[in-house]
Amino acid sequence: MNQQELIEKIKNELGDKILEIKSPSARRIFLTTSTENLVDVIKKLKDCFSFHHLSTISGVDNLKEFEILYHLANNIASLTVRVSISRENPVVPTICSVIPGAILYEREIQDLLGIKVDGIPDPRRLVLPDDWPEGNYPLRKDWKYQPPEEKIPGEKK
Repeated sequence: MNQQELIEKIKNELGDKILEIKSPSARRIFLTTSTENLVDVIKKLKDCFSFHHLSTISGVDNLKEFEILYHLANNIASLTVRVSISRENPVVPTICSVIPGAILYEREIQDLLGIKVDGIPDPRRLVLPDDWPEGNYPLRKDWKYQPPEEKIPGEKK
């Protein structure tokens, strides 16, 4: 099966769960879906089209909304599944029931972008320290770095 045949089969299998599908270059496919259909789309891509490899999950803050990108691969192409979520209620469902290894990437987007991953089996912090202030997400474009107050051991006050 070549890339174009793969795209046609994906369109036929997923139907209206796909908002957009395109292939800008050889071995690259971009598919857009909604958060409501995300888990079903990932499951179909894995089970029916052998997209077993999740290379990473990326998060993008474009100031109006967030985009979450799931980067999958099989022996024909690399496929990126894109979902857009609002800044007012940044929630995306976990895909750990389909791809258990996604938990590390999901914990990372919770830490660094403040996007709640609904149903994640282990929501503990992964990247940031446990005492990191709530509401501070360093990969958001509106985040302002504030250096911590310097403490010198033994300093007289």
